[in-house]
Amino acid sequence: MPQLGESVTEGTITKWLVGPGDQVNKYDPIAEVMTDKVNAEVPSSYAGTIAELIAGEDETISVGEVICTMNVEGEEAEESASSPVPEASSGEESTDEPAQADTSEKKRYSPAVLRLAQEHSINLEQVTGSGRGGRITRKDLQKLIDTGSVPKQDEKPREPAAGRQPAPEEMAAKETARQAQEEAPVQAPSPQPVSKGRTEEIPVSGVRKAIAQNMVKSKHEAPHAWMMVEVDVTDLVKYRNKVKQSFAEQEDMKLTFLPFFVKAVVDGLKKYPQINSSWQGDKIVRHKDVHISLAVATEESLFVPVIKHADEQTIKGLARQIDELAGRVRTGSITQADMQGGTFTVNNTGSFGSVQSQPIINHPQAAILSVESIVKKPVVLDNDAIAVRHMVNLCMSLDHRVLDGLICGKFMADVKNTLENMNGDTIRLY
Repeated sequence: MPQLGESVTEGTITKWLVGPGDQVNKYDPIAEVMTDKVNAEVPSSYAGTIAELIAGEDETISVGEVICTMNVEGEEAEESASSPVPEASSGEESTDEPAQADTSEKKRYSPAVLRLAQEHSINLEQVTGSGRGGRITRKDLQKLIDTGSVPKQDEKPREPAAGRQPAPEEMAAKETARQAQEEAPVQAPSPQPVSKGRTEEIPVSGVRKAIAQNMVKSKHEAPHAWMMVEVDVTDLVKYRNKVKQSFAEQEDMKLTFLPFFVKAVVDGLKKYPQINSSWQGDKIVRHKDVHISLAVATEESLFVPVIKHADEQTIKGLARQIDELAGRVRTGSITQADMQGGTFTVNNTGSFGSVQSQPIINHPQAAILSVESIVKKPVVLDNDAIAVRHMVNLCMSLDHRVLDGLICGKFMADVKNTLENMNGDTIRLY
């Protein structure tokens, strides 16, 4: 199971694209794997023949574990990768004694042994191996199963597959395959509804299941706190309306309000770096780089592409990045690499008219901010006069393990102040 993204520790095989005996070329897709938020195709690191599928469909596998074995072209099959484990000689079989007193190989398990142990809940630590160096063979396990003397365990362990250290060229091939996988467009298959009378059953897609798992994990693990500020963006609205047509003609893209809000958030994160953090179990990691995750929804799925080094971008640069990333989501060309490395999330719920929301934190980030819809309201000014102003609510959810109300209040006040002072004299588009 390859590493499919930052902080990803496991993946679920949703569909095998090959079977035992199939010939595959290097970088050919061999399986669809469900990760956090997306499905991705896993490419083969080698050219050869598929020997055995170790992991089944809908099975969740930890990163680094064996999902299949194959016979690589131009190489002899490794005994720890695809060949049956050497068993004891006929003389040793008749005595049922270990091949050697040496037990240095006892914890080296072949994929076939691991699979048989998992199927029958066998505790391999309590099995005496008859193979070379005390290694456990399939025959050892089969004998225990046939005699009914299986040493049981509470849970089925998935022991690491041992073998030779990969050569430098193999490591380079795996890295190339990993990069090819990251650059491949993610897959988001649409579930087909099944009509049953007056109801319709819609199968849960891999993407929707991953979204659900991540949201549940975030709500269960992170103690969410929430706050909201109301911001007067009248001057910003006037400025944007003034320049939007010329900007569109010059840059060939629309100038929305979102780049201005992202810019204000980025400036706040630079002043209050505590917000730009993540919870990592026994430590809090504070990120020096500001990578803004953007929540972008389609009709069926949610994607979170990332603007890398957002603190180095101008308003125009942010607008370009937002336009390009949203376009990739709409066209289905978004990749794993586009969605890795985010340190803080901005959610534009105002795009569909929302005026107040409580967003769920994008785990393991420490906070998320929703930009609500800009609406006209009667507002009492400092001189007690009443005027119609353009107002917007900014809603922030924070992980109370990492952040407290004081620092988040200061951050929100800074973002509010920046936005309320955005006008033709302070805004620099380029």
